[in-house]
Amino acid sequence: MEHTTGKKKSMFGLYDIVMIGLMAAIVFVLTYFVKIQIPTPTGPVMFKAANIFILLSGLLLGGIRGGLAAGLGSMIYDLLDPAYVTESWITFIRFFLIAFICGVIAYARGSHGENKVQNIIATVVGAISSVALYAIQCVIMLMVTGSSFSAAVVASAPKLFVSSINAVIALVFAALLVFPLRMALKRAGVYQKLSL
Repeated sequence: MEHTTGKKKSMFGLYDIVMIGLMAAIVFVLTYFVKIQIPTPTGPVMFKAANIFILLSGLLLGGIRGGLAAGLGSMIYDLLDPAYVTESWITFIRFFLIAFICGVIAYARGSHGENKVQNIIATVVGAISSVALYAIQCVIMLMVTGSSFSAAVVASAPKLFVSSINAVIALVFAALLVFPLRMALKRAGVYQKLSL
């Protein structure tokens, strides 16, 4: 008969919470300060550096932790901007899902985000998810305000064009930065203390 100490390993340790908070703060700061607002007929769209760290949240922290970091950082920005405050809960869900999908793929089959090919696939799928979820959000929001489905799709096209460029840039930089950042976290002894 196997004996256990009765202690359960916590899903989130102190270092997990700190890393989620740190990545959320980076996403928030980059969204707030490193962005270009582009007006479109159906409202502004942001060209932002934060998308790189949204993908990196999943790559570095895995699905749940990365999703929380990306979702919280993006939602906090929305809560502080009157133009986006009513959509903050949607923003949390969308960016949580992007980083979650990226993290689940990067950590699949016990690779813990260490497999380069898997990480590239994760960033590609994460970037595609970003555009797809944004497209769904744009179309639904326009349909809620009275547009037909086809009119909503046509009206969303300029936003989706910018979103696609944003996704490609995020994909490239996230794929380039993930291993240097992972090595820095390992050298600092942080990675070994995460409950991944």
